[in-house]
Amino acid sequence: MRKLLKALLTAMAVVVLTAGMGLWVPATAQAHSTCAVRWGSLPKAGPELAMTTAPIVDVRAGRHACFDRLVVDVAGSLADAYDVRYVPAVLADGTGNVVPLRGGAFLHVLVRSPVYDLETGAQTYRFANGQELVGVGGARTFRQVAYGGSFEGQTTIGLGVRARLPFRTFVLAGPGSGSRLVIDVAHRW
Repeated sequence: MRKLLKALLTAMAVVVLTAGMGLWVPATAQAHSTCAVRWGSLPKAGPELAMTTAPIVDVRAGRHACFDRLVVDVAGSLADAYDVRYVPAVLADGTGNVVPLRGGAFLHVLVRSPVYDLETGAQTYRFANGQELVGVGGARTFRQVAYGGSFEGQTTIGLGVRARLPFRTFVLAGPGSGSRLVIDVAHRW
């Protein structure tokens, strides 16, 4: 009986010590494990001919623990009417001129949606400075967001980033009848 009790206590001590070791993880290891991404850096796009008549009404940026986020708000359904990819230089819609951007890598964000009402021609998204479309001063990865023009129902936005890092894109419904194109660029590989 004594041998059985001793074996049981030894086994319990091993379990407690082993479990306790698994509970303590250095803070840096925790941050690294929660920021693991598997997005890659290849182009993300909907069908080539997908378009929407719903206009862009806002562009905004934010910072999360593991990535910087760019959001393009559309006053209607965007579906999959976008194409986001790394390019050597972002070219402006209509002119083909290079959109100057800060950063080590450049994302060409093509939203197949205008910044004006297609029926009236009235501008639906107003901005003070096309070269600094959105302030990204506190961003870890973003360096600059610039307007690249809106021509024939599609709009180009240039996104300068620190380096060619993994990114993802997706469309969210709302608010209301609108939708949002979301572009997340990771802080690291």
